[in-house]
Amino acid sequence: MIKIIENNLVNRMMKDRLVRTSITRDSFLYFFHFYYAHYVKYETADFQKEIIHHLESSDTENLYVVAFRGSGKSTMVTTAYPIWAILGKQQKKFCLIFCQTRTQAKQHMMNIRSELEGNDLLKRDLGPFQEQSDEWGSYSLVFNKSNARITVASTEQSIRGIRHNEHRPDLIICDDVEDVQSTKTREGRDKTYQWLYGEVIPTGDRKTRLIAVGNLLHEDSLLMRIKEDIENKRSRGVFKKYPLLDEDDVCLWPGKYPTIKDVEDEKMKVASDVSWQREYLLRIIPSDDQVIYPEWFQYYDDLPGKSHKAYRGTYAGVDLAISTEDSADFTTIVSAHIYGRREKMRIYILPNPIVQKINFPAQVELMKNFKNTQMPRHQDKLFVESVAYQEALPQMLEMQGIEAEAIKPKGDKRTRLALTSTSIKSGIVKFPRHGCEQLIEQLVGFGVEKHDDLADAFSLLINATLDKHSHEGTILLAWLGGDDDDTVYYSDYVDVE
Repeated sequence: MIKIIENNLVNRMMKDRLVRTSITRDSFLYFFHFYYAHYVKYETADFQKEIIHHLESSDTENLYVVAFRGSGKSTMVTTAYPIWAILGKQQKKFCLIFCQTRTQAKQHMMNIRSELEGNDLLKRDLGPFQEQSDEWGSYSLVFNKSNARITVASTEQSIRGIRHNEHRPDLIICDDVEDVQSTKTREGRDKTYQWLYGEVIPTGDRKTRLIAVGNLLHEDSLLMRIKEDIENKRSRGVFKKYPLLDEDDVCLWPGKYPTIKDVEDEKMKVASDVSWQREYLLRIIPSDDQVIYPEWFQYYDDLPGKSHKAYRGTYAGVDLAISTEDSADFTTIVSAHIYGRREKMRIYILPNPIVQKINFPAQVELMKNFKNTQMPRHQDKLFVESVAYQEALPQMLEMQGIEAEAIKPKGDKRTRLALTSTSIKSGIVKFPRHGCEQLIEQLVGFGVEKHDDLADAFSLLINATLDKHSHEGTILLAWLGGDDDDTVYYSDYVDVE
């Protein structure tokens, strides 16, 4: 029992059912270390005791746990806790457990059943059970003695309206319902988030408890979105994060990894450093072919505005899409205020870029309205990619009295985006604190995210702006009769910072 329950008390509990049930009814810590003692091979860590405390302290408080691989989170939360929630003081009647696939769900049900069949004391105290496969295609264990049920299903299954007799699920547990593949794209992450709030939570009742456990797979994964919801008061619950090593490189489980060498030995077993960082240290490491990195972004809280003496104009990049089908790309506009010139030029990306699925006539109207309302001055520039049918848009706009500059793209999309990387990293390009989340997501996830329309409009805007100002600098110096000397050029502008 490794110091949680003294041996003399264990002996009494083994002999007397009344003693063991009275002790374990109020304490999941004792319940786990008695009935599931064969899982406890190392001294229980403080973070594990903290998870157990949160599980037993409330029967309604939602709990979300991100913890390193091999931390024991699934054993505690998904294997042992549902049994205690039925047997113990919480008296749950219908526990619904979700895994990502049907194969995982079936395996998890087999694990629970095997534990009950092989654990004589637990089976005796919980009472006889029977296994069922219901109309939802899920797997269930029904305990007639307590009128309780545990059902394991997958995220692939629809469980609308599921009940156990008169009981709707009063405990819902989501265990690793995402993987690296499903979190790669925003579409996949949105699907899981909508599944939770559109399918899972509505199956419960007002006092249903939701628990989710997993690894950190993506900064925008389900558990990280829930964390943000809690921080922004859009949701209630407790979020806990447990990496193997804390910020000071102190191991959270000294019982299993007493020395640095033990940690290093564990690291040697992992396939790659990326897996180690992600699954054990709970850090997201970009892939080798990533173009833009999240730590490069510099943000502003207040826009200098058009009245600033260094303001040069408002520029916008337009990426067009011809189809309005659900699977098609979007027509996007990314705009910015431009300040200063050359080395002291700053590009302030404006919040809330336009993202729409519209046909060609609507695109013309959108450009007209945008130019007239957001970019009315002569020095304001509208850049439109000149490829295939898109070449017609600048001509159409010109017929409408709207000036737009057609830009021939240089290289492929990745190359064009890569050309913006230095400007992002150096702070020439600045982003609003709020309002450009989707754009930043596409920049960081380029090549992985399903859509890259905002990234395309952004690279068009930045590259055209930099190219335009580079030429302006050369022309101005020639007109002044000077060499490429900064002192001549800098007399014309003021830094915005």
